[in-house]
Amino acid sequence: MGRITGTTRLLAVLGDPVAQVRAPALVNPLLERLGRDAVLVPVHVRPADLAPVVGGLRRVGNLDGLLVTVPHKIEICRYADELAPAAAFTGSANALRREPDGCWHADNFDGVGFVRGLRACGHDPAGRRVSLVGAGGAGAALAAALLENGAARLSVCDTDARRLGALLARLAGRWPGRASGSAVPRVEDADIAVNATPLGMRAGDPLPFDPALVPPGGVVADIVMSPAETPLLRAAAALGRAVHHGSHTLDHQLECYASYFGLGG
Repeated sequence: MGRITGTTRLLAVLGDPVAQVRAPALVNPLLERLGRDAVLVPVHVRPADLAPVVGGLRRVGNLDGLLVTVPHKIEICRYADELAPAAAFTGSANALRREPDGCWHADNFDGVGFVRGLRACGHDPAGRRVSLVGAGGAGAALAAALLENGAARLSVCDTDARRLGALLARLAGRWPGRASGSAVPRVEDADIAVNATPLGMRAGDPLPFDPALVPPGGVVADIVMSPAETPLLRAAAALGRAVHHGSHTLDHQLECYASYFGLGG
């Protein structure tokens, strides 16, 4: 990382926990390659502290933007002055930037990053049956992006009936008849089965679904980035299923971040 001086601009990534985030290890080398006098730092923010922390960060004069990870992607929208279409539709955001007039704009690149990552690994969702576990901030973004990019059918599972119902209503308004929901995972006929929950991030977490139920030839994907080999992916690989790691989503968001924060030249 280049030398930090009094002119260095700041970006922060907010999460709870935050030790697992890979964004600083990817974004800071990008900033250095682009010759930007800026740095991205992790900030551990517990849910109860989000309001005062974000309120303070908004007043830091040399802070240009925020990246947001679990569990703040939905709640962070309350602190944006303007939501991009993806953030407004999904009700979640993973990036905020300070505009020239001082207002804060929020967007969500989880979905586009996930789909780009799938395609780069040869798993185009177009025409496929997808089972998605998790209707939270990341899950909502993935659901919209999968349907936008041609998934033939999407089954969404979440134990929070209200959250699931709200997401399905939004999806039905834009893509009628292509999404369904359940309180338990339905992966038995999925071409692509996705964990969009934090399960697997902590030791002792249960599996979000049984990968043995995914048909042979199906893909098991996880958005958890650390550990890279989650228990779900290890179990799926042992069963001979193709696996798709969480790191691909962030890798394919870098171009989005560079454009969003105006980093490219």
